[in-house]
Amino acid sequence: MAGTAPAVTGNAAVGGTGPGEGPALGSALPDRRRAERGQRPALRYRIITVSLLGVAAVYFLTPVYWLVVSSTKSSSDLFGTFGFWLHDPDLFGRLHQVLTYDDGIYARWFANSLMYAGVGALAATLLSAAAGYALAKFRFPGREGIFNVILAGVLIPGTALALPLYLLFSRIGLANTYWAVLIPSVVSPFGVYLCRIYAAAAVPDSLMEAARIDGAGEARIFSTVGLRLMTPALVTVFLFQFVHIWNNFFLPLVMLSDSDLYPIQLGLTSWTGYADRQPELYQYTVGGAFLSVLPLMVLMGVLQRYWRTGLTEGSVKA
Repeated sequence: MAGTAPAVTGNAAVGGTGPGEGPALGSALPDRRRAERGQRPALRYRIITVSLLGVAAVYFLTPVYWLVVSSTKSSSDLFGTFGFWLHDPDLFGRLHQVLTYDDGIYARWFANSLMYAGVGALAATLLSAAAGYALAKFRFPGREGIFNVILAGVLIPGTALALPLYLLFSRIGLANTYWAVLIPSVVSPFGVYLCRIYAAAAVPDSLMEAARIDGAGEARIFSTVGLRLMTPALVTVFLFQFVHIWNNFFLPLVMLSDSDLYPIQLGLTSWTGYADRQPELYQYTVGGAFLSVLPLMVLMGVLQRYWRTGLTEGSVKA
């Protein structure tokens, strides 16, 4: 009898079938639950976060809502009714008037903006990709100095460069042409910066060495390997540059004097200058502003997945 007592105690401790097991497991479960609750943010913090995000969403979406509502009104209703409520809405009729006014000049401005932003953003993306890839993957004298100059270009506002650019383009005979807006738009210091960071993180040196061993030249490695791996960053640069060129006002204002070359932003401003003598231009300006934000909304919705990936991937791996 005395010899069997330790055996029973040992089985209870080792095998987990004795009477001492119940309290141990019972105390472990509440501890685990308390740990899981501790890892989750408190309810009040989540409520505060959601509330702040909701306020921010309302703040940013209110102007868009006002623009949609105002686009359905006539010029008299635009000033004579409450701005955030519909009154005799006729959206398609108002937009038709915008598109057909002055022999469809707005459609020409819209096409000009698409050309400026599309071609300029595409060229800027390819140039930024090539420059960033070279700065990240090749060692040459003065590399860091060149990169620091490019970073300094990020800090220079575009308005400070508009007048020198106009004098330069006037000297070579390109002022008041499409090239006067397109050529400055293909330079993106921020794009070069982002592409260098992303190329250094996303393009492995071992993969490039393997391509060289297989006989591929540097141009082919860049076009078939580098560009594919840098796709999220390239989409990010394209989106940023497209939005920047689309909303650019001061450079076209300085460079262009022919209204047929105007982008949307400059064209709508010219309408507001004549609105005192032609009150209907107030409504045309609002309708034109509504149409001008549609391409940006579509582009953001389509490319935002790549945009988020490009920013987070480059920043984390850098």
